[in-house]
Amino acid sequence: MLLINIRYLSGLRGPDLDLWGCFATLFATQFALLKWGYCMARGLVQRQNTWYLKRRVPLRFSSVEPRAEIWRSLKTDSRQVAVLKAEQVWLDLTEGWEATLGGKSEDAAERFRAAQALSDVRGFKFLSVDQVAHQPIEDILARVEAARSGAGVPNEDTAAVLLGTVDQPRLMLSDLTSHVEGLAALDNKFKNARQMRVWRNARIRAAGNLRLAIGKDVAVMDLTSVHAKAHKNWWEAKMKRDGTSIETANKDFNYVSGMLRRFYDNLDFEDAPRPYLNVGLKDRFKAAKRKGEVPVEYILERWFAPNAFDGLNADARDILLLAVETGCRQSELFDLPPSAFKLDGDLPYLAIEHEEASDDVDGREIKNMHSIRHVPLVGVALAAARRNPSGFPRYRGKASFSALVNKYLRNHDLVPEGVTAGGLRHTWESRMKRVGYQVDDRGELMGHSVKGRRGREHYGDDLNLADRFEMVRKIALPVPDHLS
Repeated sequence: MLLINIRYLSGLRGPDLDLWGCFATLFATQFALLKWGYCMARGLVQRQNTWYLKRRVPLRFSSVEPRAEIWRSLKTDSRQVAVLKAEQVWLDLTEGWEATLGGKSEDAAERFRAAQALSDVRGFKFLSVDQVAHQPIEDILARVEAARSGAGVPNEDTAAVLLGTVDQPRLMLSDLTSHVEGLAALDNKFKNARQMRVWRNARIRAAGNLRLAIGKDVAVMDLTSVHAKAHKNWWEAKMKRDGTSIETANKDFNYVSGMLRRFYDNLDFEDAPRPYLNVGLKDRFKAAKRKGEVPVEYILERWFAPNAFDGLNADARDILLLAVETGCRQSELFDLPPSAFKLDGDLPYLAIEHEEASDDVDGREIKNMHSIRHVPLVGVALAAARRNPSGFPRYRGKASFSALVNKYLRNHDLVPEGVTAGGLRHTWESRMKRVGYQVDDRGELMGHSVKGRRGREHYGDDLNLADRFEMVRKIALPVPDHLS
């Protein structure tokens, strides 16, 4: 409509030009008022040829910003540039106030995060006072200058941040595991009581060994590569003295390193210390070791013999039989909840997946994402599942199964020397290998990373249940009458 009116007025001639002039003046005035209102709404004020940001400080920041109103030169005579710069300047101001406000929190970690945020807003990397002291004099002077308020007076809170005198969280090494357990609550939400106990005890033990190596309890933020090397030296001495394995020592290093990483991540710590970088032990003389298989002949001739498991409780026997024809890990089987047994369809299977705890069943966490799968049930495994459609409450969430069954197998000559029930998983893959199944298909059935096995990206769809069932059916062992 405005465009139409302008076109109409532009066609006036003679005396009507005065009317056009009046409308043009009115239009220019209205446009100027609109522009002025637009600028004022964004806190823009022009003085001489320079634009300024002028805005009131929100009441919530009154405890950290004494000024009621902010005047900040935008250093430009262009309104368009001023509009763009004003938004960023105001964002920087509010971020700085928010960070300073957070620095007054009662929580030490929150204060530390706020200090880092404020330092970042001011254009500096957060450093401790000791680190600041070792910076070039130009950097130190720049930090001092940046700590001044708008009136040129040093701001105490900002100065503490930029010069590194902010108190750092003083979490002690002895409290690190419990602290990290709280941070890892979401990651551990599927773990049952047994899995949480294993998770917690391994980290308590690792932190305790580090304290023994150092000779005292120390603040987590004081840990350096010197302490990590002391930890490594402590383990080398222990291995020489007690014959402890290198794998056990390396797990210790990984547990402490992982807890430190989570601790610093929670603080949003940029360029966090990595005291355990390159700390590890290797045995270049140790040959690769593979867990021994349970020979198929043992299963057919000894396990499937009548009365072979008469001295073992029915739950433990059926967990073993499930392992014979599924290749599942023992914990995947004895932790099965009732919801995992899918026995009603034409293709019965076990759903190996994460389970949240409910009122009557404890939760469980599967080893990794690749292990989440549907496992077809055939042969003695199907018979065992039908006998136990609600799972194995006797062993669910407990750690007693492995020791019990391995002792029984050894005492009754059901496995060769040095072989355990865990070897059933390797036996199952060897059975698939003998009939020519490809490595990636075997990996999918066993819950391995196909990408890891191939050494390249995994493309295409996963095996569907019908394909899985057909592959497993082809290698199934005959079912004795007494186990059917």
